Amino acid sequence: MSDIKVGKLYIVGLPIGNLEDISLRVKNTLEEVDVIASEDTRDAKKILSYLDIKSQLVSYHDHSDGKKINELISYLRKGKSIALISDSGMPLISDPGFKLVREAIDCEIIVTVIPGPCAAIAALASSGLPTDRFIFEGFFSKKISNKESLFYEKRTIIFYESVHRIKETIKELIKIFGPERKAVVSRELTKIYESIYRGTLLEIMDKLERGLLIKKGEFVILVSGSEKELSSNDSEIIRIYNILNKNLSSSESINLTSKITRNSRNYIYRLMRVRD
Repeated sequence: MSDIKVGKLYIVGLPIGNLEDISLRVKNTLEEVDVIASEDTRDAKKILSYLDIKSQLVSYHDHSDGKKINELISYLRKGKSIALISDSGMPLISDPGFKLVREAIDCEIIVTVIPGPCAAIAALASSGLPTDRFIFEGFFSKKISNKESLFYEKRTIIFYESVHRIKETIKELIKIFGPERKAVVSRELTKIYESIYRGTLLEIMDKLERGLLIKKGEFVILVSGSEKELSSNDSEIIRIYNILNKNLSSSESINLTSKITRNSRNYIYRLMRVRD
């Protein structure tokens, strides 16, 4: 008997490159659901063709409006089962899907996960950097507002990056962390030309400059956590926050600390996260 229940939203993880990594449970789920919602139907058709799956395929991506979400929710309310997939890896991890999942939960529709590979976790496992504590920052942005607190972040930091921005991003990371911070760049994970580059940020930049780091495919960048102590200024910010937080909520303490020290709320929030 099938395990598929009507009116349920399945979050289905796909391989990140090697189709042989697909699980039997994933294959069975995709065969049995009524509808498969995919970010890019062209890529999805290739995978579904490989698996000989002919379930109905619809598009769902970051630019999908409320009408599309309502359409999918309507399917679920009518008792249809939907599998949400990504181009590769786990949906919602730097991929669309959050709004659909939130709406399904608000409508008391069951949401369940059929787990699969994740590039960030695969890259972390093979990096040689500490894996006990880490943070995922998604795709790097030059407009990132917490650069100072990232410098003191003690956990391993993970970014995604595209082939078109990898060189510029490494330059920006050198500005934030300094040239000697240890880092790892992984590309084409699980594929034939999988490559992992380890060294300092400066050494990785040198590989890019000399063409030794191939600029092709999708990249995961990992930066080692800081071993430095907080600056005297940051220590003072934390001291002020701790005093206020004895009698105020975290949000109120951050707001008041921001006014007293003339630092942004986001900077103080990030500083509170890395203080341990």
